[in-house]
Amino acid sequence: MTITQLKYVLAIAEHKNFTKAAEHCFVTQPTLSTQIQKLEEELDIVIFDRGKKPIELTEVGRKIVYQARNIVNEADRIQDIVDQQKGFIGGEFRLGIIPTIMPTLLPMFLKTFIKRYPKVKLKIEELTTEDILARLSEGHLDAAIAATPLESDNIKERVLYYEPFVAYVPDSHRLKDSKRIEPSDLNIDDMLLLEDGHCFRDSVINLCKALKEQVDENFQIESGSIETLIKLSNEGLGMTLLPYLHTLDINDQLKSNLKHFTEPSPAREVSIIYHKSELKMQIIEALHDVISGIIRGAIAFQNVEIISPRAK
Repeated sequence: MTITQLKYVLAIAEHKNFTKAAEHCFVTQPTLSTQIQKLEEELDIVIFDRGKKPIELTEVGRKIVYQARNIVNEADRIQDIVDQQKGFIGGEFRLGIIPTIMPTLLPMFLKTFIKRYPKVKLKIEELTTEDILARLSEGHLDAAIAATPLESDNIKERVLYYEPFVAYVPDSHRLKDSKRIEPSDLNIDDMLLLEDGHCFRDSVINLCKALKEQVDENFQIESGSIETLIKLSNEGLGMTLLPYLHTLDINDQLKSNLKHFTEPSPAREVSIIYHKSELKMQIIEALHDVISGIIRGAIAFQNVEIISPRAK
């Protein structure tokens, strides 16, 4: 049994196709098939049910894949140990970022990070929280930036910053004359929300649900982007809540529509998250240091109340 064979097993389990798995591993399909056959013969079991389309794992195959992932991760840790011993910070690093964080945070730190760590090849994807957790668990991401806490046994979290919610209230809204607002002022019935799948949407719902036991979830409008919510709000269709960093790019004319909460402000906790196996920690530490250092100058809020990003 070899590490290479186990990597082939993981590739087939992911792609459910020998040809695609071979392309992913940069080998020919006959080479990959031969190695899988040798492994199955050595173990005297069948890992994949080749009669199914797409290919499926057998019952014992699922257990082998689980263990193979642990073994491959531990083997990768050896290279990590060597890199840390040499003080090397480089190589490919796969980073996921949720959609409500990516457009504001990425421009703030990316240029600085690339300049400081030119040997790191960042591969960045915009992903939902659920996709991030799945990919971290499967070893397809090295780390991610997301709203926390996520309460996942396989994931570790390191807080980067706390980002308050800010209300965007158009002139036609009942709260337009309020200088500061209370969470109790919110009414879910006139709240414009991001569409399902966004954890910021769940945070807003959780904030409103904390105010009353029953909430009618027949929302008037849902959208895929914060920018669209602002435009819809300007049309008099309701108010919305924004993450603080999004308010920094709003033009001066629209900034008069922003209303801050009384303290403690409802806020989201933003963290860098990674698998408990702690691979590539030197790059994770570097990302944490760069981002937290830059963000200190943009967010000075301390007295906040964290709202859960998970649907309840």
